[in-house]
Amino acid sequence: MGGDDKKEQNQGQGQGKDGSASPAKGFDAAVGNVVNASDTKGGTLKLVSSSDADSWDPARSYYGWVWNMQRLYTRTLLTYAPEPGGKGLELVPDLAASQPEVSSDGRTYKLTLRSGLTFEDGSPITSADVKYGIERTFAQDVVSGGPTYLVEKLDQGQGYKGPFKGGAAGLKSVETPDDRTIVFKLAEADSQFPYLLTLGTTAPVPRAKDTRGEYGTKPVSSGPYRFDTYEPGQRLVLVRNENWSAATDPLRKALPDRVELTVAADSEAADALLLAGDADLDASQTGLSQQSVIKVLGDEKLKADADNPHSGYLRMVTMISKTAPLNNADCRKAVVYATGTDGLRSARGGPSFGSLHGNTLPPTLLGADAYDPFGVAEGKPQLEKAAEALKACGKPDGFTVKAAVRSGNVKDVTVAAALKNQLKAAGITLEVEQFEDFGAYYSAIGSPSTLKQKNIGVLVLGWGADYPTGAGFLQPLADSRHLRPSGNSNYAQIEDPRIDELFDKAAAETDRAEAGRIYQEINHRVTDGAYYLPIVADKTVGYRNPRLTNVYVHQAFNLIDIQALGTGGS
Repeated sequence: MGGDDKKEQNQGQGQGKDGSASPAKGFDAAVGNVVNASDTKGGTLKLVSSSDADSWDPARSYYGWVWNMQRLYTRTLLTYAPEPGGKGLELVPDLAASQPEVSSDGRTYKLTLRSGLTFEDGSPITSADVKYGIERTFAQDVVSGGPTYLVEKLDQGQGYKGPFKGGAAGLKSVETPDDRTIVFKLAEADSQFPYLLTLGTTAPVPRAKDTRGEYGTKPVSSGPYRFDTYEPGQRLVLVRNENWSAATDPLRKALPDRVELTVAADSEAADALLLAGDADLDASQTGLSQQSVIKVLGDEKLKADADNPHSGYLRMVTMISKTAPLNNADCRKAVVYATGTDGLRSARGGPSFGSLHGNTLPPTLLGADAYDPFGVAEGKPQLEKAAEALKACGKPDGFTVKAAVRSGNVKDVTVAAALKNQLKAAGITLEVEQFEDFGAYYSAIGSPSTLKQKNIGVLVLGWGADYPTGAGFLQPLADSRHLRPSGNSNYAQIEDPRIDELFDKAAAETDRAEAGRIYQEINHRVTDGAYYLPIVADKTVGYRNPRLTNVYVHQAFNLIDIQALGTGGS
């Protein structure tokens, strides 16, 4: 991790930040360390959240906290090592017995499942169940909402529509020559493909038990816990899966006997349960409210059981490169120089809610560094440099540009107001258009034609990676081939052939360290273009019950690893 909040990346289980064998304790101790290491089994883990899952179907969720929870009841081909710090970014076999065998041309991935794998009813898990789980995601009219990377990667012009509508022939790019072998045939080499095998779309689903659109109400377990009761919007109870075998799963300790999730009325109610000791952890881990943060950080006893991790998100000011005068790089740089990010951070709540950051790759991802060509992390406006940039772009007296924000996002509205005030000092006028409707806002920012029609040049938004690499974060934001007429994520509308070329080069690179270096180069080029102005690397303040054991923030999710937790047997 880079920046002011650099943490040790290679701490072992039960070690302090200095590498000693003493257990970690105190504020922020679960970042880079294990708090209260223990193998004691038993008890009930009590979780709370202010919202239910978008879906408990492993193929239909797009909430990071649900992906974290899924590791209690589903297993995927690969997953992330159950370790704190940078070790947690390492890919390890889960259902698979070992890492994939990759062909010399990088286009074929072969995996062998562990022997003895079973579903909750005792029936064997086969490679066909894994393939079927993937095939379901092609039926986007039924199994929608989750990531579609494997659909995009494996369709290859087949026009496959999933197993529900004449899909007997199956997905041709995935082969299952026997019950324990699964082979993926890619159209082109992609060194990032193994990361896609960690997603819930590779969780096995028994065809005979698939309830299609209702599968999320009681998915069939392949992990150490199974669904006992589920009341949507209210409560979820998981109990031990008697047919899970620790001998086939070296990654999960499965310490509690029972896991209960209570859906609270709102975030304030969830905070109240936590701070009263009636809940162990906020499962969603979106952070305490600002009022609760003030209370916790002002009380030394409460603060000792709180953490302040990065969330993995960057909060950014996006400058649309197709909207005049921001189609001129120097005009974009003028905005960057005229902005004081420390003031924008204050608008988001202050240092507890984000660290200043100078580039377009969050500090928690592989390849992150302290690159800061515009001095953004200093946090202060640089009006002389802004004036020079305005002259260079032919706008010495400044210019007017329009920004879009969602009115329901109070922090973004506050940031936009602070940005407007700062830019005024450089002669830049920011007009802010607020969208009241949630759907209309996201439809508009994902539609280049709508933004052009409304002459919008600036967006205030956040972005996080679906998997913890430069590709996972940067490619949707900067690859011109991700420019779409709707659902567009290349918000700055970048069309740089060199950036596209580097993405292709990184995808073909089989050495992950070298691929990471290429993504670092992409990050620097995107940052140099002043397309995205990082406001902060987002942070949260969370509270954990002091009785919890094996507590650490997992860097792949930027959340406390729920599957690792114990309660000390109580």
